[in-house]
Amino acid sequence: MGQVVLRNVDKHYGGFHAVKSVNLSFEDGEFIVLVGPSGCGKSTTLRMIAGLEEVTSGEITIGDRDVTHLEPRGRDVAMVFQNYALYPHKTIYKNLSFGLTMAKVPAAEIDRRVRWAAGMLGIEALLDRKPKQLSGGQMQRVALGRAMVREPSVFLLDEPLSNLDAKLRVRMREEIANLHRRIRTSMIYVTHDQVEAMTLGDRIVVMKDGEVQQVGAPLEVYDRPANRFVASFIGSPEMNFIEGEIREDAGLRRFHHAAFSLPIPAGRLDSVATGKPVTLGIRPEHMGFTGSDGIPAAIVLVEQMGAQTVAAIDVGGQSLRAVVDRDDTIRIDDTRHIDIPPEKMHFFDAAGGQAL
Repeated sequence: MGQVVLRNVDKHYGGFHAVKSVNLSFEDGEFIVLVGPSGCGKSTTLRMIAGLEEVTSGEITIGDRDVTHLEPRGRDVAMVFQNYALYPHKTIYKNLSFGLTMAKVPAAEIDRRVRWAAGMLGIEALLDRKPKQLSGGQMQRVALGRAMVREPSVFLLDEPLSNLDAKLRVRMREEIANLHRRIRTSMIYVTHDQVEAMTLGDRIVVMKDGEVQQVGAPLEVYDRPANRFVASFIGSPEMNFIEGEIREDAGLRRFHHAAFSLPIPAGRLDSVATGKPVTLGIRPEHMGFTGSDGIPAAIVLVEQMGAQTVAAIDVGGQSLRAVVDRDDTIRIDDTRHIDIPPEKMHFFDAAGGQAL
């Protein structure tokens, strides 16, 4: 069983509290992505699951076993690192088989596992080569294969694609997703790339400063971020944030900014007091240009992306970005009018950043 549970897991490095009371439960066969900025604790959490870092306090179980204090070799996990860590003097076959040989697995079983992994990854023709004869993508496949031949309960992947160029990252991302669908073994994947998180994970775990900010399916986190940090980190370009306050006009509650005022959808923010500062969040792709009844906006920068146009705009001194369908007529210094759909508005507490 590849179920992984972390209960109140903490990690201290002297006076530095790197991971803070993490409670997570991953089901057997799930693809989980830990995502967040550098230094957020995601790799440390993964390394504690692997047994490469000691847990300061708390408990980790894999299946029905408490592995908190077990050595890595006793945890039935296999790890794929950012660097490939291949033996340069050994053939690819021997790189794949080395761990099994050291574990005294019978030769026939080693050969079966190596050829099975090579077939799954499409590297059968590379088995007699040395690592220096391989491309970056091929070496990453070998690193994956070395983990696969162990047939572990859980795969742990620590930013495995970060050394690849952008085009190859996309292709390898697809291959890892397809591999998971075929073998259905639990995978826990660490990345700082929110696009990787959104496209790979059954669920994603967003971390910041050693704490879990939100856990959920990718679109759930995208549509209903728990706080301003999650809203800013998930989504590209990142969400626009506009500071303002709640006001009431003729019995209707409105979000008020110095340059404009917007009606608040019925049933939203009913418990928020009039006059309270709040932050309005709106994703760039949810904004659009409209007729003269919209909010006036000055075009500051235009990025033609082919299928889409990204426009940096100024609204009363507020810098925003809008992503719209391709529009070849937008020019810098133009004045356009933007529409902010009420159903796409997000609101956050101005002080603490929690979603309202």
